[in-house]
This record gives sequence, structure tokens and C-alpha cells, in this order.
Amino acid sequence: MKRNLLSFLFIIFSTAAYCQVQPDSLVVDSLEVAIAEEELIFKEDTADFVYFALPSQLEFVPGDDSPELYRDRLACIEKNMPLIYNERVHAFINYFTVKDREYTRMMMRRKNLYFPIFEKYLAKYNLPDELKYLSIIESGLNPRAVSRVRAVGLWQFMSATGKYYGLHNDWYIDERMDPEKATESACRYLRDLYNMFHDWELALAAYNTGPGNVKRAIRRSGYKRSFWEIYPNLPRETRSYVPQFVAINYTMNYLDEHNFFDEGEEMLPRYDTIQVSKFLHFETFANLTGACMEDLQRLNPSIQRNAIPETKKSYTLYIPKETKDLLSLNRMAILDSASKIGKKELEILAQKTEGSTYGRDRIVYKVKSGDVLGSIAIRYGVRVNDLRKWNNLRGNTIRVGQRLNIWQKQSSGSSALASNKSTQPSTPIPIAGSKTYVVQPGDTLWDISKKFEGLTIEKIKTLNNLDNAKIQPGQKLIIGI
Repeated sequence: MKRNLLSFLFIIFSTAAYCQVQPDSLVVDSLEVAIAEEELIFKEDTADFVYFALPSQLEFVPGDDSPELYRDRLACIEKNMPLIYNERVHAFINYFTVKDREYTRMMMRRKNLYFPIFEKYLAKYNLPDELKYLSIIESGLNPRAVSRVRAVGLWQFMSATGKYYGLHNDWYIDERMDPEKATESACRYLRDLYNMFHDWELALAAYNTGPGNVKRAIRRSGYKRSFWEIYPNLPRETRSYVPQFVAINYTMNYLDEHNFFDEGEEMLPRYDTIQVSKFLHFETFANLTGACMEDLQRLNPSIQRNAIPETKKSYTLYIPKETKDLLSLNRMAILDSASKIGKKELEILAQKTEGSTYGRDRIVYKVKSGDVLGSIAIRYGVRVNDLRKWNNLRGNTIRVGQRLNIWQKQSSGSSALASNKSTQPSTPIPIAGSKTYVVQPGDTLWDISKKFEGLTIEKIKTLNNLDNAKIQPGQKLIIGI
């Protein structure tokens, strides 16, 4: 049975942001901690992937267009990124232009929904404009795309990496699905990868498989420094990632030459924005303003439950322009009604949903010798299934030193460590007693500095001779003299 390209993209290529090491000019220990586990998940999850071979769907077919013609055309559109022609690239060009023309036509229809956003942020961060085609490979220009390993959105961010780059996600809202916010985060991440490798092909490979895997491939190749030189040492799915990117660049620039015709484009409704700080129920809001629910969903792909939770800061809601005009006639009454209906029901559902992090505090636990998921679950008063869900675990296997995300109910006192963490006062307290502090799971230097009067991150580093911000649960820190 013929598989469409989108299925392959979600299963094989949508594994962005598995970073282990930071750019040479941007060494941040917290990022290494945040996503070290995700690279392990990537390795485990791709072990049983069905990988298609060139002789079948992606075979090299010269046809009427000679290799010299393809090579010349790629040279004509090459600007800031290398677009090298070879048989692998040719095979993917053949796929996009011959084997699955419908997929390419779909990208033609969707591109103007998001390319203006991509172009804006690529220009802001002084990145090559050609990178706008990368989202076609990552997500098929679908802001709600979710891969098998839970990479999400147009740019396929994993949870921890998304959070590191400022993308919040919870039961109600997942900003990895927000086209504007996710695009800006992707640009920052791509910039950091380029600063690390100083080579765009290696940066793209790292976006797919993680910088740690790319650096290992470099070592195994005898410290070669180009993508094609380390190609045999890369994971097999990453070997196809760069050729795909080159092929989609070619295809989108030479549509006419391959007899693709303009069949129209998908459009979003004309929209405006409002600022919302209270709970807002989409269906009630739509009924009171005459807005189309589908339009609200398309304009706000990051909102997961057709409702916005009550927040401490205002949330920008995109609404059809005509709805803004109607809302202005009776704004307070409409928003008041939409803030009450459905709120209690969703809160109850959120609390009952397996794996939900709604109303919970996050703890980061470092696995110790002898730990199993069952014992950790009992210690923190959570379910084993939730531990698996929160950490993208497929089984019960964990390793010593692995860091697990644990979302504990805010009122819970199931462990001394968690209780100590959850009952910390919100205002700083004087430094007293032994003038030492034992690091708790999830602590950062910033957290600790805010707990005590007159304490700063730099002071903690100086008192403890720390060269960086890396600390571990159980570590004893001097906080005063």
C-alpha cells in the first residue's frame, strides 16, 4: 500500500529539538538538563521505525530532466545555504514532483498561511529565507501536527525544548501550536545550532536528531566537518533530512517547470485580537457574537479545550474581524457570560484526565540506584501511567541519573521533599541557622536566591566556587557566612 509523505514526515522526520550540548557561545546547563532524556527517547522510539528504501518509493529516476539540469537549477536558487545535488536529492525531487504530487499541491495551497510569519521572524534573526521550507518537512504546514514521539506544531518542538525557548504548554494551551510564538522559538533554536556548528547542513541535521548525535557522528568520522562526510555515521532518518530539505527548496521554486498549476490557496478569515484575562468558553462566546467555532479554532490552534483558562496575565485571542465589531456593542456582558458557562465542568475534567498537569506543581527528580517507577510514584503520590506520559516513556525502564518530570498536586504532602518545596514562602526569609541549604528536586540557583533575603545567584556561585549554574538534588550549598 502506498504511504503518503505526511505519514513518513510525522513518523520519521518530526523529531526536532533533541539537544544535549549548547552552542559554544551559549553554554546553558539548564537546557542540557531539560532535554537530555528526549534524545534517549528519540533513539528508543526510532529503533523499530519502518524505513522506506530508495529502490521502491524513492528510487533514482533520471527521466527527461538530466542531473546536470537539476544541478544547474539548484545553483540558480542557492543563496545563503548550500543546495547540493546528488542521487539522494534527486530521489526526493522525484517524490515531490512525480510520486506524490498531491502532497506538493497541498503545500502550495497552505504556504501563504504561514510563509509571511516565517519570513518575518527569519528576517528578524538574520537567518536564511530558505529555512521557511523546513516546516514543510517537519509538519506539512500543520500547526496542530503531533508526531509519534509527541513533537508538536509547525516546527515540531518536544515539550522540554519548547519550554526552554519560551513555549508554555499545559492542559488548556500548547504554545508549540502557536504559529507566531513557535516560529520565533524555532528561529532562536536554529540560530543557536548554527552558532554551534557554523555550518547550515549540520545545523539542520542537529535540528532533526540533536546536536549530541551530530557531534558523535563527527567524532566517529574522524572529525570530518561536513554533512556529506559524516553522512554514514548519522542516524538513518537524519541522512534523509537534509536531502529532503534541498528537494523541497527545489520543488517549491520550480513548480511551473514540473507542470504544477495554481489551484487557489487556503485562507484564514480576516481577524482582529482581544485581550482576555478571565476564563472564556468558546462555544458561549461564539453563540453570543455569531462567530464561527471553526474560525475560532483555526485562528487559535494553540488552545486545546475550546476555552481559555483564567490567567494572571492577559491572553491574546484571535477572533474574526466582524466578531470584534459585534463584540464592541456589548463587550462586558458577553465576556462575563463566556467566563462563567462551562468553567466548572472543564476544571473537573482537567483534574480527572489521566496525565493532566492542571493544578499541579512540577518537580524534577533524578533517578537513583534502586529506583523503579512504582517506588517513585508512591513517594510522590502519582500514578505510574502518569509518570510514563509526562516523560514520554514507552515502558518501565529508567536509568540512574535520568531526570523525570513529576507533576504533583499543589495541596499534596506525600513526601518530605515535595512538602518542603510546595510550602516555601513566597517572600524571602532571613538567612539563619547553619547558613547552608540542601538542594531539592527541581531547584535552580534562581529559585534558591529568591528564597532568602540578600541572596543572589552570583553570591551563591562565589560562596560555593561554582563555575556554572548546574546543581543536583541533595547538594549542600553555602548561602551565608
